[in-house]
Amino acid sequence: MMMRRLFAAFARGHLAALAVVALSLAMVFMAVPAAFAVEPVKISREDTALNLTATTEVYANQGEAFQVSTAAGADGIRRRIEVRSATEGHQGDWAVFALANVSDEQLERVIVAPHFRLVGSKLFWPDLGSQRISAITPSEGFALDRLPSPDSDVFRITLNPGSVITFVAELSSPDLPQLYLWEPNAYKDTVNSFTLYRGIVLGISGLLAVFLTILFVVKGTSMLPAAAALAWAVLAYVCVDFGFLEKLISITSGDQKIWRASAEVALASSLVIFLFTYLNLNRWHTHLSYVTFAWIIGLGLLFGVAIYDPSIAAGIARISFALTASAGIVLIVYLGLNRYDRAILLVPAWALILVWLFGAWLTVTGRLDNDIIQPALGGGLVLIVLLIGFTVMQHAFAGGAYSQGLFSDLERQALALTGSGDTVFDWDVARDRVVTTPDISSRLGLEPGTMHGPVRNWVPRLHPDDRDRFRATLDVLLEHRKGRLNHEFRIRAEDGHFHWLKIRARPVVGATGEVIRCVGTIIDVTEQKNSIDRLLADALHDNLTGLPNRQLFLDRLQSVLAIAPSSGVKPTVMSIDIDRYKHVNDALGIAAGDNILIALTRRLRRLLRPQDTLARLSGDQFGLILVSENDPVKVADFADAISKAIMVPINFAGREIILTASIGLASYVDQQAHASDLLADAELAMYRAKRAGGNRVEPFRPAFRNNGADRLQLETDLRRAIDRKELSMAYQPIIRLSDGEIAGFEALMRWEHPKRGQIPAMEFIPVAEMSGMIGALGAFALEKSCTDLMAWENLTGELPIFLSVNVSSAQLLNSELCNDVRSALSKTQCKPERLKLELTESVVMENPEQARLVLDKLKDMGLSLALDDFGTGYSSLAYLTRFPFDTIKLDKALLNDDMGDKRGIMLRSVISMAREMDMQVVAEGIEAAEDVAELSRLGCAFGQSYLFGAPMSPDSILRLLKERFPQQKRA
Repeated sequence: MMMRRLFAAFARGHLAALAVVALSLAMVFMAVPAAFAVEPVKISREDTALNLTATTEVYANQGEAFQVSTAAGADGIRRRIEVRSATEGHQGDWAVFALANVSDEQLERVIVAPHFRLVGSKLFWPDLGSQRISAITPSEGFALDRLPSPDSDVFRITLNPGSVITFVAELSSPDLPQLYLWEPNAYKDTVNSFTLYRGIVLGISGLLAVFLTILFVVKGTSMLPAAAALAWAVLAYVCVDFGFLEKLISITSGDQKIWRASAEVALASSLVIFLFTYLNLNRWHTHLSYVTFAWIIGLGLLFGVAIYDPSIAAGIARISFALTASAGIVLIVYLGLNRYDRAILLVPAWALILVWLFGAWLTVTGRLDNDIIQPALGGGLVLIVLLIGFTVMQHAFAGGAYSQGLFSDLERQALALTGSGDTVFDWDVARDRVVTTPDISSRLGLEPGTMHGPVRNWVPRLHPDDRDRFRATLDVLLEHRKGRLNHEFRIRAEDGHFHWLKIRARPVVGATGEVIRCVGTIIDVTEQKNSIDRLLADALHDNLTGLPNRQLFLDRLQSVLAIAPSSGVKPTVMSIDIDRYKHVNDALGIAAGDNILIALTRRLRRLLRPQDTLARLSGDQFGLILVSENDPVKVADFADAISKAIMVPINFAGREIILTASIGLASYVDQQAHASDLLADAELAMYRAKRAGGNRVEPFRPAFRNNGADRLQLETDLRRAIDRKELSMAYQPIIRLSDGEIAGFEALMRWEHPKRGQIPAMEFIPVAEMSGMIGALGAFALEKSCTDLMAWENLTGELPIFLSVNVSSAQLLNSELCNDVRSALSKTQCKPERLKLELTESVVMENPEQARLVLDKLKDMGLSLALDDFGTGYSSLAYLTRFPFDTIKLDKALLNDDMGDKRGIMLRSVISMAREMDMQVVAEGIEAAEDVAELSRLGCAFGQSYLFGAPMSPDSILRLLKERFPQQKRA
């Protein structure tokens, strides 16, 4: 009995505790807003797009914490979750929906909530769009990832097979016009299809707006600017509606409302302006003009309202658009019944506006609800403007007049003659009186009627060369009594200038068979004649300097050669080429280069005599035919005078420019010589002078022709050398001075010509650079070197060596160098760090900026870069820091004993500087063991010269590597 009482008391105590806990939980649930569970939307693999709007529960003003019961899972249990706002200032608006994956595979989907939908946006205080969803929290897992989208809130979700998940969306506003669940690829395809359509509509709208604006400039009628304004307003509306504006400028969600409201206000305003302007309503009633003006002013004030409250401005604009369309149909019907042409022409366009307005009303009120209607309405606006543009153009270019009449043949001919702008020439032969209509005297600056009267009054004013021909032409016409007068002549105006006139006339024969009249037209063809003269001059003269061009130069030279045997004249042809003229253009600009050429032309002309000829043959090349001097000594003095005249400093932009010239001479010695041959000889001599360093005069020698032919043959053979496998690579060892081991090899190209034998690289490399083949040779060298290196390693094992390959200026300035290197490494599977590219300072300084960009790319690929021949070029220390070199190669000139004590100081300074900059040093041209010891003591890492080995073939290198690295051999 005692035990039963104790148990009852204990039970009562626990029940009281449970009651307290239940009461506490109830108070918590009463403090946090709760929502009931929603039914899940079942999705399968075949569902590509589901509208979740109807199945989504929206809860407004629920506070920052929100509780909801989840949908029943596979086990039938409903759970309760609590979600807290992740956004400051959240208004407490939430949306709940649930999804159930009924398939047996994992599904990837995206949830899409558009910022703006015209559907259901309302007529009054419309919803102009905003961000709809801040975040989405699932009942299990983490918050969903937001995908970037300028016009929608897009979240990615993953649903496991058989899972049922409840989603709680934190809303930025209580309005959620649409919520879709898309399959990602289907959503992407839909967006792309709409993007194409929107791009087409935008393009048509933009072209139409520009076209109507151009028409307004061409044809300044008042209806054209009104139509253009409407077209620009439609373009602005379409840009905002299609989201194109967001791609041009960065705008926030609040700014988007302002832009959208402003676009709708502009659309409503432009429609009122167009209707008033096109129908010319101010002619009917003054009060109507006042009303329209006040209406436009009110709409203009809406632009300011749009900044503070876009919804009010957009609502008023929509009402204004509807009222304008309604008032417009009333006015069109009324004016059309009164046979007003403009109103009748506007009927099709305004009917389309009413159809569009009805569709828009169905859309904004929610009676039409699909994703196609909004872009369709945008395209409809463009179609309306297109139809209005055709209407305006038809009326504007018709001149507003529809009266037509018939003209007699005489009237039609008179109108045609007046329209052509020609002057009528009427010569009354019987009375010998000439009359021109309109009076040609005014065109010549003479007193009216000066050119009227006897035809002989025209003769004194004609050009002396045309007087006899003018009189003879008229006499022949009168004598034969038939034919056509078609004559061009020059007549002097009052200002002394001559005008070219073209007269075309026919005789009128009387009853007696005599010519009683000559009637026709006179045309001023001065401009045409001047144009022809300019074209002829341009065809034979240089436009810049006014000198004869190559064609005229050869023609004059051939004429001189034709008379040379009989006259005793022995002409000398000079080819003058300005040295380093390209550098002037690059440094100062083309305009400065042109001014310098003009100055040089003036200097050279002062040295010539009347019988000599100076011509501009090409960009900076001049040609000269010297006829005034035959003595070789005087010809040489004349050439020196030309060279000195060119060397006189030219002041330009506050700086002095000193130029030199390479001059080639070719004298007449063969009676059968042709002009082109003589000029070619002079140019060969000029090229020889330029190759010799420039700033010199070089007479032509017959041996030059053979050199040119040899070079041409060498170029031809070189083009076939790669295909015939005549090119090969030799490798000179690079030794580590500390222990005498082989550290690497420098790759040197060799050409074994089948007829000429071994051709030095210094002979065929310049030919390859000038002929554009250096790219192919460089690619061959890179690929062949990498191939040989990998072949050695295949037979000996991995070797601790590198390969150095030389790069020419043409390769460095070619954008394909990086591709060639990448291709060679890829084909041969050679590691980039095993390859070192060598460049000289002169190569780098031809175009420093381009060189720096290319070298940086090569360095990023992992290659080493060596500055070759250091100490022979610019040797500026700035270049070592500006360019990404990791190795410098000392030229053998720095090891010359002639330098005495200074040699050690120089070597110590250079090597110490390189080591401080973490750069390796390779000494070239080492001749004695003492030099090896000294360089090693100073810190020079590597050496390369014939002391360590001459360039060898790949097979010899393989044998050498097997001897020097026996432990690397494979088993």
